[in-house]
Amino acid sequence: MADTSNLTLQSTVTLSSGHKIPLLGFGVFQNSDATPSTLEAFKIGYRHVDSAQFYRNEAQVGEAVRKSGLKRSEVFITTKIMSSNHGYESTKRGIAESLAKMKFDYIDLFLIHDPLSGTVRRLQTYKALLEAKAAGKIRTVGVSNYGIKHLEEIKAAGYEMPSVNQIELTHSANRRILRNIARGTTLLCRLTAPSPWKDGPPLHQEISAKHKRDPAQVLIRWSLQKDTYPCPRAQAFAHPL
Repeated sequence: MADTSNLTLQSTVTLSSGHKIPLLGFGVFQNSDATPSTLEAFKIGYRHVDSAQFYRNEAQVGEAVRKSGLKRSEVFITTKIMSSNHGYESTKRGIAESLAKMKFDYIDLFLIHDPLSGTVRRLQTYKALLEAKAAGKIRTVGVSNYGIKHLEEIKAAGYEMPSVNQIELTHSANRRILRNIARGTTLLCRLTAPSPWKDGPPLHQEISAKHKRDPAQVLIRWSLQKDTYPCPRAQAFAHPL
């Protein structure tokens, strides 16, 4: 279990690519107007934003970065190639589109959003991402929602393993087998909305009450202590998570 006693929103971990990623990210899934909330996240102290082509808010995230007054080098931006763009040539076009929408010269972390396109297109997509990394358009390549067999096919193809596998993590999900198989691959986690915790097992409520913290805050701390790195999402902030 990791020591999380001295963590801040600026705390980082070094990925296998050699680049550092903030331990906590701000997710913008289902956020149709991501600029205001992303700006608020920056004010609170977040330096990592998790977007995707499928979310249709890459341009808004890029706008928030420019409006924040922060240097591009001070923020870490994740996006994802969606299924309809899987394949070698279409992935190259998708990367160019994401860069154009965000108005960035590079993306810090580019993920394959899901493994649903089949082995051939998955590997073609991965190859295109690796080539974009070599060209300086991407700093780090990763995957999302990948299971053990998907990770093993990358290894069997002779490619370098992804630096990140972003998965959904809940208080009841046990992904220990996946963590052990994917050694060298950092698990970046999407946290489910806090609502399931409100009606969760009594133990979870006891922990929340004991430490005088919102259930979502407890879930974030639990995730960090499991050596996974959460990306909670919000459209507005009632309080800093």
